[in-house]
Amino acid sequence: MNASTRTGARVLRIDSSARLEGSNTRALTTALVQRLLDTGTASEVVERDVGRHGPEFVDAAWVGANLTPADDRDDAQRSRLALSETLVEELFAADILVIGAPIYNFGIPAALKAWIDLVARARRTFRYTESGPEGLLAGRRAYVCTSSGGTAVDGDMDFATPYLRHALGFIGIDDVSVIAADRAMARGEEAMTSALAEVDSRVSERAA
Repeated sequence: MNASTRTGARVLRIDSSARLEGSNTRALTTALVQRLLDTGTASEVVERDVGRHGPEFVDAAWVGANLTPADDRDDAQRSRLALSETLVEELFAADILVIGAPIYNFGIPAALKAWIDLVARARRTFRYTESGPEGLLAGRRAYVCTSSGGTAVDGDMDFATPYLRHALGFIGIDDVSVIAADRAMARGEEAMTSALAEVDSRVSERAA
């Protein structure tokens, strides 16, 4: 389906949970994407599962290739940046991001951090100006679906959601909604029940 025939938004769904079964964040991203489709808000979904197939980590060769002007890169450097380019293009093609981000040891999974490192690139997704850095992905919105066993989202020990808000904002995505099934060890089923209810209310509010 191309842009001329789509009637709704294109969603980029990113899952990062190491758990492929029984994951609260995967359940939330599934419910959210389905709700976006059911309401007609979205008509196309692209899936990127970094939890299942973790992206490469940035290394010296990658940094060297990234710092080399595009026209001067050799074949090896272009190959080293190929995955990053694919991920960046997925971002630019998306209207809505749905990110599943469980809280591991107070932060985000390493696989999701690797994804951010590959897409936060000067001259591609942000640029430096006289007034400071400027994100190049403005006009998009993001939903962050998170979960935790004991960490309270937006509490003193939550370094995951503030980081994601900042990282997304840095590349121009300032419209970020966090939907949390947090403190599941203490709250039990209520954590997911309330998060799923918030999925419905957030999407319905936007659709209206």
